[in-house]
Amino acid sequence: MTTTWRKSSRSGSGANNCVEVALSATTARVRDSKSPASGELVFGATGFARFRAALNGR
Repeated sequence: MTTTWRKSSRSGSGANNCVEVALSATTARVRDSKSPASGELVFGATGFARFRAALNGR
């Protein structure tokens, strides 16, 4: 299975210092675009919703 990573919409065009996200039906994977081989965070659906809310200050 191939993982499709997409960059954050906040990264701007051509920026390499951003976060990438790969979504599936049950998980969200997050990694640093500058160092993709250094690891990733893996969230379930509820955990990812909480993570996003915390980043947005809610």
